[in-house]
Amino acid sequence: MKEVDNFYERQEEPLREVLLALKEIILKQDEDISNVLKYGMPFFCYKGKMFCYLWIHKKNKQPYIGIVEGKHFDESFLIQESRSRMKIMMLSSNEDLPIDRIEKIVQKAIKLYMTGIIKIKNK
Repeated sequence: MKEVDNFYERQEEPLREVLLALKEIILKQDEDISNVLKYGMPFFCYKGKMFCYLWIHKKNKQPYIGIVEGKHFDESFLIQESRSRMKIMMLSSNEDLPIDRIEKIVQKAIKLYMTGIIKIKNK
């Protein structure tokens, strides 16, 4: 079992179910997306470049998707808080996930890398 899989398994329900669903939604957006554990969090990389991550908000104990290059987004439902670069999309573990909204945000994040707005280092 990979280290990142252990992260999901350690979560209590209903958070585990939500986080696993988010992982599935994000991974199916593009074949070049991978899921790795960095800084103790599940990060999603596009061609090796981190573009979003999953975490649980400290205050309200709800899951969220963090967008690494959030400064490029102006959607009103994305929250900056005290972050300078990243924005988060808060979700509720007690409600259905807004799948269309999640997919659109992930696609928009990937497009930053596909179009070269955010450079991907050549390996």
